[in-house]
Amino acid sequence: MSFCNNNNQNAGCPGSINGNPLNGLCEKVCVQTTKIFDACMLQTSLDSTVTLTNLTPASPALPLTFVSGSSTSSVGTITALTITPISDRPGLSRVTTTVSIPVQIAYTDANGVAGVGVSTVSVTEDVIMCVPTGSVISPVIAATVNMAAPRGTYVSDYTFSITSCITVILKVQADVNLLIPSYGYCKIPQCTEFSQDACQGVFDLPIFPV
Repeated sequence: MSFCNNNNQNAGCPGSINGNPLNGLCEKVCVQTTKIFDACMLQTSLDSTVTLTNLTPASPALPLTFVSGSSTSSVGTITALTITPISDRPGLSRVTTTVSIPVQIAYTDANGVAGVGVSTVSVTEDVIMCVPTGSVISPVIAATVNMAAPRGTYVSDYTFSITSCITVILKVQADVNLLIPSYGYCKIPQCTEFSQDACQGVFDLPIFPV
């Protein structure tokens, strides 16, 4: 068994709630977690130039032919961040930042040898978000990112001009101690092991006659 194939029969396992959701609540729990105060998503197509480093294998024969490109991490790097409260819109701020996305470009060299190199693609955000103020622990701006490059053209040396399909999710977040209602500790079901053992049916029999 597992949470997913437990069919939610065990009240101590996570899943859909059947009946009164108040049934079984037994305590208030202080949980240390990351709270998201606001979030927004940008999806855009971007034409940019990338110069590759850390090529594998090293020293490919030029010219190179673009194959594909994709992000190597879902975490973007935030730089040049400015948060400006909007005077006539209480609780809202103008957030401007540059989000850098780590990417990997796949190519073939002049001898037909496949290789990869890494670079970054940067996108500028200028958005309105709810950024809480007036606390000892200040929230931070974080970015979850994805990039896919379906098209690219070789420029020179190890440089490509690429068209990227970019998704950036900006989040205003902080590490907090959050008080939440709880049903108590979660019951962890036994794993169901995948098996094609010929003896499986035999071992399922009771040891003694029933």
